[in-house]
Amino acid sequence: MAESLVERRSIDVVPDDERHGTAFSQFTLWLGANLQITAVVTGALAVVFGGDVVWSLTGLLLGNLLGGAVMALHSAQGPKLGLPQMIQSRAQFGVRGAVVPLLLVILMYVGFFASGSVLAGQATARLTHTNDTTGIIVFAVITAVVAAVGYRVIHVLGRVASVICALAFIYLGIRLLDRVDLSALLSDAHFDLPMFLLAVSLSASWQLAFGPYVADYSRYLPRTTSGRATFWWTLSGSALGSQWSMTFGVLVAASAGDAFLDNQVGYVVGLGGTGLIASLLYFVIALGKLTINVLNTYGGFMSMVTSISGFRGQKTLSPRGRAAYIALIMVAGTVVALLGKDSFLTSFKDFLLFLLTFFTPWSAINLVDYYLISKERYDIPALSDPDGRYGAWRWDALTVYGVGVLTQLPFLATHFYTGPLVEPLGGADISWIVGLVVPAALYWLLARRDTSHIPTERGDSPTVTPASAA
Repeated sequence: MAESLVERRSIDVVPDDERHGTAFSQFTLWLGANLQITAVVTGALAVVFGGDVVWSLTGLLLGNLLGGAVMALHSAQGPKLGLPQMIQSRAQFGVRGAVVPLLLVILMYVGFFASGSVLAGQATARLTHTNDTTGIIVFAVITAVVAAVGYRVIHVLGRVASVICALAFIYLGIRLLDRVDLSALLSDAHFDLPMFLLAVSLSASWQLAFGPYVADYSRYLPRTTSGRATFWWTLSGSALGSQWSMTFGVLVAASAGDAFLDNQVGYVVGLGGTGLIASLLYFVIALGKLTINVLNTYGGFMSMVTSISGFRGQKTLSPRGRAAYIALIMVAGTVVALLGKDSFLTSFKDFLLFLLTFFTPWSAINLVDYYLISKERYDIPALSDPDGRYGAWRWDALTVYGVGVLTQLPFLATHFYTGPLVEPLGGADISWIVGLVVPAALYWLLARRDTSHIPTERGDSPTVTPASAA
């Protein structure tokens, strides 16, 4: 049983005889990953920073759909290639050049691990009757253990969390509606473009941040799995879960004000009740955060292996090496969580928008290359060969990526930096739109001129996605 439960694969191709599951597994995983307290806080930020209920909800929905569609396009790559998400970046940036976006992805995983651990640590502390510091550490250790077991347990956790967290959110929603005057909240609608775009950016960044690892959890699906089915099940699970959580956050923030801001976890649990119910809700909060933090830890480990293997030529990883990488992510995330737990809300909002600056150009380049340039065909053995088809460094793609990041800066609005074009736009942050459009167009113009890196339909060598590639 242990041999079948503990994952053996890391960044190597999943062969056909190890593929299993259906596209519906993506719905339950991403529903469970988004029905959680940090998504609630993300939705609340739209109101905390000045938005009204109606236009905050509308903006959040638009961002979840737009960002979720980009994220789901990455998910559809998994069954076709059988590879982790970020190793595919070698086809665009080179076997070693892919380390540039990878380093930023690793930073993202550490940051999300930390932000999730702050809230989950509070819930764990209440369950174990300890302090927040102990709760954060206990939660981090549990996360690392689950991530070390791997893919199968992650999907089981997603299925369990999707049911338990959905039931909890239904109950909390009923309790919340008993307390608030919904008609009054909905009637106080006043459109403000900067606040509307902030709501769109918050939810779009939430979805786009899944892009660098979403295919990690679809790569075991059979090669015959429909890309369209994978896309729609991923999008529906992620958009539904996040919009559900964020809607709850908007209503809580609009009705509770400082009572919620001062203690997000405590307020949500107090909304549900006391005694046994409170304990159950603390468990639900910890379970929801466990689901997403396991994804962050697992994705961080995969990205670190991908980064290092580009220089060392390593294709497989021992169980001891796997545990060491996961422990490193856990320790780094826990340290950041302990250092930043007292300034969570402001730091988290800036962290989300900061991440968006670096991941929208990567998404744009990856998707244009996969769907429009390479036509879903990659030379998989060459992804591990710096002297092969994709080379060690692809400077054209790296240049486009750098331009994509820089062109966003004039439109970026965060606590620590505001671009010069933000004020003329009324304070609106449209950097993520620029970060998708500009690098997508530039990369398409450059890459279509040189197609030497694109395999033919039947392959010039052992190419595309054969089962023998493993």
